[in-house]
Amino acid sequence: MPKGPVLDDWLPDPQVRTRHRRAAKVPADRLWEAAESVRVCDASTLGRVVRWRIPGTPRDLPYRELFRRYPFAVLAEDRHWSVSGLCGRVWNLRRDYPEIGGAEDFLAWEQPGTVKVLFAHWIKEDGNGRSTLYSESRVRPVDRRARLRMRALWTAVGGFERLIGGEALRIAVRRAERGPSS
Repeated sequence: MPKGPVLDDWLPDPQVRTRHRRAAKVPADRLWEAAESVRVCDASTLGRVVRWRIPGTPRDLPYRELFRRYPFAVLAEDRHWSVSGLCGRVWNLRRDYPEIGGAEDFLAWEQPGTVKVLFAHWIKEDGNGRSTLYSESRVRPVDRRARLRMRALWTAVGGFERLIGGEALRIAVRRAERGPSS
């Protein structure tokens, strides 16, 4: 099984990094399938934040699909992992995300006053029919002005991230452990 994404290849030295993980008593295939099924409306708090920041997002859209459409772009993926990114001014209340076409656009992005944001999700097989679901987000400003704006934003909202960042992972693990009918 692949080890998962090497995030430093995509976004080394981030200003902000969040990490979540959740262990499950199920094999990797089953956990990944459950994770792919979690919808925006299933994680109610996180879902409200997503729909506020990305207007027009359907409530019943699976997070898997959310990370595959504008303003995100899939950068790389394999059997049990996926990396998506977006670029722009994440501190604006209006939707200020340019469309990026994929990995090359993301890696080349250098627009002043903006950030690059990376979202990665992967599964690691733990043995004995167990696996762990991981999620990591990274934000790296392009320049000093963006670094200062990102610092101000993270000072205001960073404390809430721990409350909602792992919400979808908890749902995925619960579904995987309950079985296909959940």
